Amino acid sequence: MIRNIRRNLALFLSLASLALLPAAPVNAAPVDAGAPRMELPAPDKTGGMPLMQAFAQRHSTKKGYSGAPLPAQQLSDLLWATWGVNREDGRRTAPSALNRQEVQVFVALENGVWRYETAHALVKVLDGDWRSKLGGGSLVLLFAAPAANKWSGMHVGSLYQNAGLFCASAGLGNYVHASNASALDGKLPLPDGWSVLIAQTVGIVQ
Repeated sequence: MIRNIRRNLALFLSLASLALLPAAPVNAAPVDAGAPRMELPAPDKTGGMPLMQAFAQRHSTKKGYSGAPLPAQQLSDLLWATWGVNREDGRRTAPSALNRQEVQVFVALENGVWRYETAHALVKVLDGDWRSKLGGGSLVLLFAAPAANKWSGMHVGSLYQNAGLFCASAGLGNYVHASNASALDGKLPLPDGWSVLIAQTVGIVQ
């Protein structure tokens, strides 16, 4: 009997340890192999505004965007701060439950809608300038996640807060909104059950 108890305890501990291991990140829906790809400059991980000052400066800006594109380096830094890889094991600048990384970031630019890749690059998924339909600005970030996942709101919130703090530090305007989030429903390559939950307008303010 004691032997059986020990065996069952060992099995329970083994299963429990497996449950605590971080899950593999979710795979993105495939994009056309011939889709245009934009390599981003390496992110500048030094300098910037002190954190407490960025908190003091963080606010939503809904008007006054010029629509001018961000410089390539600033776009690179924004995307890395939002959802970039910051460790050699593939973990990112924002947390996710069990490291599932069940969020995809799309960015609507003047020359199309692009998906941000873990290799710090953009892959085009949609032609055309969709910014006016999504909230205007220099660009619009779109945060997609599994609609039925109870953690999706927490994950997306972590990302748009990262983006908002970067904008405060960089002197850019931004605001988060759901009213335009469904503008590209059915047009983006998303896994089954995923949808865009939140949009975030970012840009240069006149």
